[in-house]
Amino acid sequence: MKPIHILLIADGRSPITRRWITILNEINIKVSLVSTYTVQEPLPVDQFFYLPVAFSRFIQSKGTGEPSQTAANNKSSWKSGLIRRFRFLFLNLRYSLGPLTLRPAGRKLRKIINQVQPDVVHALRVPFEGMLSQYTPTEYPLITSIWGNDFTLHADRTTAMRKHTTQTMQRLNGLMADVQRDIYLARQWSFDPQKPALVVPGAGGIDLNLINKARQPILDQYHLPWDCPLIINPRGIRAYTQTDVFFSSIPMVLQRFPNAHFICTGMKGEKQAEDWVNRLKIHKNITLLPSIPQKDLWAIFHKTRISISLTEHDGTPNTLLEAMACGSFPIAGDIESLREWITPGVNGLLVELHKPQALADAVIRVLNNPKMIPSAAEENTHRIKQKGEVHWVQQQVELFYRQFIPESAD
Repeated sequence: MKPIHILLIADGRSPITRRWITILNEINIKVSLVSTYTVQEPLPVDQFFYLPVAFSRFIQSKGTGEPSQTAANNKSSWKSGLIRRFRFLFLNLRYSLGPLTLRPAGRKLRKIINQVQPDVVHALRVPFEGMLSQYTPTEYPLITSIWGNDFTLHADRTTAMRKHTTQTMQRLNGLMADVQRDIYLARQWSFDPQKPALVVPGAGGIDLNLINKARQPILDQYHLPWDCPLIINPRGIRAYTQTDVFFSSIPMVLQRFPNAHFICTGMKGEKQAEDWVNRLKIHKNITLLPSIPQKDLWAIFHKTRISISLTEHDGTPNTLLEAMACGSFPIAGDIESLREWITPGVNGLLVELHKPQALADAVIRVLNNPKMIPSAAEENTHRIKQKGEVHWVQQQVELFYRQFIPESAD
């Protein structure tokens, strides 16, 4: 069959983008990338283009996570810190003014696409990469992936966001999402129900072989107390995470299990998290970590009894699937999308949002009933093999792409 060339439009810093590039390369699909953010190190793509949109140029490149000593990066770090401090104000600014940047960026995108001449253009989320992709020339098939909060958090925030979300759905030739719920929502936003749609994990699936290899010796660099009940929150601080509920539940858990220890990745240096720790006086029972390498996160998942994912808006969180694959018992917010993965009492627990006591009760229930953990782990491995394993996802994605390429459809 004819080799496929995909042009991705995505945040090149994102682990999801990098993972998507990897799984496509593994099945001999040629990938080019239009990144809306600067990327510090080369990526394994055929052609690379940087095209900022919605003020993405002001957000620091994540790069490899290694500190840089250059003045330029120090200046970028200062800007990034300012944006983190006023993240909600900046987010609202993007909702209002970000759409104004789409048309000039769209003209540049058309030139890039005509130069690359891919078989399919694929944007990895709606705001703002998918919105940018609506300027794809009509002779090129266009697919967009839906992230879990694209419709429920972002789409309805301003008139301009509503307009461009609708226009994006109308332009698409096909749609990918990581939960069935988002296919239904896309149709409400004018995606044609007669057009093809595919439901697969947003980061390309779980590689169970790599997950199992991550059972490492103790990671001393993180100074974690491995001899006590470990509970991890890998979600960091976002506009849609219930950080206040999570922290408020911790003292309730400690009343029953005073030696329990909470691990929070992506929260070191975050003022909101540090204020909660100081206010609740829980320093001895919590470790705030920065964002850490994926294999280290998997190794910690293997050693934690419980993983908490408490959000108001979500699709299928990659960290949730990874924790499930590592045998960590998942406790998540009771939202529609997560009911597609978790059956309460069978392979995890779902808790009512906005209620710290409900979260604490769920954690205490699992710690009081340790047999729930291996039982859930066995079921979670089965579910991931059934609809989330990477080789199955690769097969489904390739077949999905090929239906838009006439020479491949025969």
